[in-house]
Amino acid sequence: MHTILGANGPIGEELTKELYRTFTHDIRLVSRNPTKIHDTDQLVKADLTDPGATERAVEGSEVAYLTVGLPMDSELWKRQFPVMMRNVIDACAKYGTKLVFFDNTYMYPGTPTPQTESTGFEPNGRKGRVRAEIATMLLEAMAAGRVDAVICRAPEFYGPGKTKSLTNSLVFDRIKAGKRPFVPVSAKTARSLIWTPDAGRAMALIGNTPDAYGQTWHLPVDPHRRTYAQLIQMAEGVTGHRIPYTVLPLAVFTLGGRFIGPLGEVKELLPRYRGDNVFDTSKFTKRYPDFAVTSYRDGITELLS
Repeated sequence: MHTILGANGPIGEELTKELYRTFTHDIRLVSRNPTKIHDTDQLVKADLTDPGATERAVEGSEVAYLTVGLPMDSELWKRQFPVMMRNVIDACAKYGTKLVFFDNTYMYPGTPTPQTESTGFEPNGRKGRVRAEIATMLLEAMAAGRVDAVICRAPEFYGPGKTKSLTNSLVFDRIKAGKRPFVPVSAKTARSLIWTPDAGRAMALIGNTPDAYGQTWHLPVDPHRRTYAQLIQMAEGVTGHRIPYTVLPLAVFTLGGRFIGPLGEVKELLPRYRGDNVFDTSKFTKRYPDFAVTSYRDGITELLS
């Protein structure tokens, strides 16, 4: 049994599809209100902040994949993410279940220095501190031998379906709707973006590679990093028309955050948009040389066609 904890978010759905396509049909989907993707999927309703419910969700699983996402709310993150991680670690330790954790980069410093799996945690905001806390919690459990686990870390998303990110909501979703895109902070700095189906495929692959455990892996991105100006130029090629855009400076988020909650919540992430964001995936590429990464051009074409 392979169990996805937080099953109906964009990563959980892509992961489920890849597990079914390539590895197993014995899949359990766990969330507060899970829905089937395949007829054979087993559904379990569970609140992962409840230790008993978490144990019941994990029991009988060979591998559990933790892909839970929460709204961009720092207080909610602080209350719930550490409790969820502790409950999942305890449940996996109790039943001898392997754990695959889908992580992000919020705990990394927001500088142009290339990010590798050994980059130290230097969070510059509340959400980053929470992500550092739960990643450290899992790393300590792994080092202590409590759980056989692996961390799969990804940068900002872009992609189809339920994918949510600044890039999707401000740029590609607006282009698709015929609206002027907004670029956060700078159109001239290189971005590292992961195509959500690639994230799901890579996570399934790592979770089914025995010697990948006990490590952190950066999930694959198109190595030809582009600026927002270049990504929008690609979108012009797909749509066949010129796409003017507006750059939203940091001051817009700072001022707007005083009145519009969501703008204030993303402010701590913005330093990484001032300079190049170089998410190094060479470890994954060397280990899995045949993995086909979706190019930005192909991803944008699928999004906008």
